[in-house]
Amino acid sequence: MIPTIEWHGDVVRMIDQRKLPGRIEWFVCRGYRDVIRGIRGMVIRGAPAIGVAAGMGLALAGRGIRARSYKAFKKRFGEIADRMLEARPTAVNLRWAVERMLRLVEEMAGRPVAEIREALRRESEKILAEDIAVNRKMGRFGSKLVPDRSTVLTHCNAGSLATGGYGTALGVIRAACEAGKRVQVIADETRPWLQGLRLTAFELMQDHIPVTVIADNAAGSLMRAGRIDLVITGADRIAANGDVANKIGTYQVALLAKAHKIPFYVAAPVSTIDPRLSTGDEIPVEERSGREISRVGNREMGPPGVRAHNPVFDVTPAKYVAAIITEKGIVRPPYRRAIRVLLKD
Repeated sequence: MIPTIEWHGDVVRMIDQRKLPGRIEWFVCRGYRDVIRGIRGMVIRGAPAIGVAAGMGLALAGRGIRARSYKAFKKRFGEIADRMLEARPTAVNLRWAVERMLRLVEEMAGRPVAEIREALRRESEKILAEDIAVNRKMGRFGSKLVPDRSTVLTHCNAGSLATGGYGTALGVIRAACEAGKRVQVIADETRPWLQGLRLTAFELMQDHIPVTVIADNAAGSLMRAGRIDLVITGADRIAANGDVANKIGTYQVALLAKAHKIPFYVAAPVSTIDPRLSTGDEIPVEERSGREISRVGNREMGPPGVRAHNPVFDVTPAKYVAAIITEKGIVRPPYRRAIRVLLKD
């Protein structure tokens, strides 16, 4: 598997996912502003990967702060952390990572600034290592839900490219294959950025896992024909009641799965759960430029001046989710109570 993001000497580099699968190109970040540009510009995407990027970006920021006193360093670091939080609003892992780095600075009150800088870098490396370990644990738990000789539908990309490595939804599929199960994958193309076609198919083909790409509007037809056994997606934020925000189009896949009595599973680390939000109605849904809808690459596909609405995520109510797969185990309804217990452990 290609590393999604890594330290390379004193810089952070990330695979430019806009260029895949045509070519593998590194986007080099020499400061926190580069990391913010990478997150906003879709160089890196996927909630866990964005969290890792935020941690590394703040470590770069700490290195660039020239303040000598702890008080001045903390003030400037807090200002940069606020800017990092604005990079993308829906993925809660970004906030989780930023708050973790802020806590570290708080805990090191009065320590030499040089020591804090080094600690920030180590913490960002720890966030990356933990993410990969968490995904592997999640994969082992989730693989039990994948029958042998089954066909799995997935939406968007929730693989190693969306995380620090291994993947959430694709991590479950990888773990099932590593356990000797014969699994085939059907990947929605996932408009408008085509993450399913460009990224999911690329990852699975690299791992020699059979994959077929379909248009987003073909999923219901395949379900009706009995060609899909289960659905597994990732998540960008999960509310306290189990409502799930994920890539736009996930909600309609969940509805179709429910109508055809097909289990719909969500694979996400515990850090994706936001207990501060009672329901999915409170999850902020990012909107991007309508040009992403009306254009393919640089080519305008619609009539000049046509309006396009481009919400990036939607919210799937918990009642359509058969189970949530985490690194602490499989969570089933009723979710509000189950999530409360999970977060206490």
